[in-house]
Amino acid sequence: MLLSLSIIFLVGLSAASVFKAIKLPRIIGMLITGIVVGPFVLDLLDPSILGISSELRQIALIIILIKAGLSLNLSDLKKVGRPAFMMAFVPACFEILAYLCFSPILFEISYVEAAVMGAVLSAVSPAVVVPRMVNLIEEKRGTEKGIPQMILAGASCDDIFVIVLFSTFLTMAQGNSANIMDFANIPVSIILGILCGSSIGLLMFFLLEAAYKKNLKIRSSIKVIIILSVSFLLMTIETWLKEYAAFSGLLAVVAMACVIKLKSDRAVSIRLSEKFGKLWIAAEVILFVLVGASVDIRYTLTAGLSAVALIFLSLAFRAVGVFICVIGTNLTIKERIFCIIAYLPKATVQAAIGSVPLSLGLPCGKIILSVAVLAILITAPIGALGIDASCCSLLKQENAPEK
Repeated sequence: MLLSLSIIFLVGLSAASVFKAIKLPRIIGMLITGIVVGPFVLDLLDPSILGISSELRQIALIIILIKAGLSLNLSDLKKVGRPAFMMAFVPACFEILAYLCFSPILFEISYVEAAVMGAVLSAVSPAVVVPRMVNLIEEKRGTEKGIPQMILAGASCDDIFVIVLFSTFLTMAQGNSANIMDFANIPVSIILGILCGSSIGLLMFFLLEAAYKKNLKIRSSIKVIIILSVSFLLMTIETWLKEYAAFSGLLAVVAMACVIKLKSDRAVSIRLSEKFGKLWIAAEVILFVLVGASVDIRYTLTAGLSAVALIFLSLAFRAVGVFICVIGTNLTIKERIFCIIAYLPKATVQAAIGSVPLSLGLPCGKIILSVAVLAILITAPIGALGIDASCCSLLKQENAPEK
């Protein structure tokens, strides 16, 4: 296992650096590394690390969601208002609708399996979008109308919405039936997740404040360990409550992080966000390399043309959803086009949950993972390059003179 970890980090980071040098997302290099060193090509990874890859991927997902919660400014979300709220679920719903319409035709899968595929594929990537929106906010480009804030908030909530839907559809697919209560449980799981996460976030804040008042200084690194441990506990609670009540552990994790950011001093929340950013460097490598290692490239190539067509059809539906979200705003046509481009890239969530149906033995598992990998390879560079290339021409810099 130690040799496998060495290969994952050294080769993965090297490939990521190469792709970054040629202005492409680092995650593509990591994904390709996983495909090459995985069991279907060179077979260099120990089976023991592949056996716990789902747990490692879940840890990576928790880390990026905590970071998203610590980066999300609730006042910005309130300032942007309705469009940010709609961006959290409308584009994803349109994209899922596309998968429901076309994937049963292209791949002869059931509508429930198509819903699972849509939930996997419809999330926007925080790994690609979040750092770019943060840079735009720092540059004050588009901030006068709250465009990067809207996309940052919407993209962060979009992931949670999709993951909750994925859990619901996955349960339905395993039972081979669609129950109306499964859909009724979606708002229940969202509300319980937010309430539980917010309560625990408040409790953690008050306990840390009490420790500080008694001159018990707790280092930021210790706080990170505590937050991670509580997050793991929240995920475990979701498993415990599964038979009794709908509860979203991942949403609870984000809510907890948001409350900690809201109640803490700005300097404290920044330090915590930086700490989780450093953790994400390692988690990102493990996540994308192991996802690549799960892919049978031969099967993916066989599904190629149909999968590519499905991805682009679904992106067209997603673009319509984004356009609907910004109707009635004061955004120009250029700014609306930028919002559509910024909502294209997929990577993090697809990497984290794309292989779950396969690991659970669902018949649709291979095709879902194959489409997920192709979506990352296609949309991550298109979205990243599109955001970087278009932001200067499509967004106005605050206090800059009109052209």
